[in-house]
Amino acid sequence: MRILDGKKLSNKILNSLKKEIKNKQLRLKLAIVLVGRDLVSEIFIRQKQKACEKVGIDFELFKFASTINAAKLKKEIIKIAQDPNNSGIVIQLPLPKKFNTEEILNLIPAEKNAEISSPVVCAVERLLKEYKISIKHKKIVLIGKGRLVGRPLSIWLNKQKIKFSNIDKIKKADIVISGVGKPNLIKGEMVKKGVIVIDVGADVDFKTVSKKASYITPVPGGVGPMTVACLLKNLI
Repeated sequence: MRILDGKKLSNKILNSLKKEIKNKQLRLKLAIVLVGRDLVSEIFIRQKQKACEKVGIDFELFKFASTINAAKLKKEIIKIAQDPNNSGIVIQLPLPKKFNTEEILNLIPAEKNAEISSPVVCAVERLLKEYKISIKHKKIVLIGKGRLVGRPLSIWLNKQKIKFSNIDKIKKADIVISGVGKPNLIKGEMVKKGVIVIDVGADVDFKTVSKKASYITPVPGGVGPMTVACLLKNLI
């Protein structure tokens, strides 16, 4: 079993981005919008802030209470988007349920949308490339249909004309990519020997699955830091 070390690879990418920023004398700033309190979101935001500090990108967090109304939030986001100092903007998801996520996301101009090219797809693609893992002619299972993971990954696979199945076919899968956000959803007895596991949503029981896997991403230290590195790559 080999670990797909996203932390190591992300550091390599961040060091490269730092040099690029210095050589091109870029002055960039990432603005993050957080609505309400969400502990997981706050962890992700801290990771983004640390990565920005490492490569030399300015960072600002705009926090709004969950009690803010839609009209006021939209007005604030438009103001953030119009500020020339903000090179890229991320709306931290999930938003409180009372908001129409699509409407809010559409307020970000394309040229400032740091997630316009999916950081998760970039993260998975770079990890597979780094470890010379091909997805061609493999039985792939993609678990989860969410906006941040499942949907962009399914679009990516479809573009490459790669067929994939859902969790029902997991026992026969050569590669399992999971982004549900449900701990211990995938256990060792569910997968075959030699499976390659990409755990985006912290869904895998690492202890049992790693005994069967040929390659596996750890949590933390797998896809997460890679996603942040890819986000900053988008920004540049």
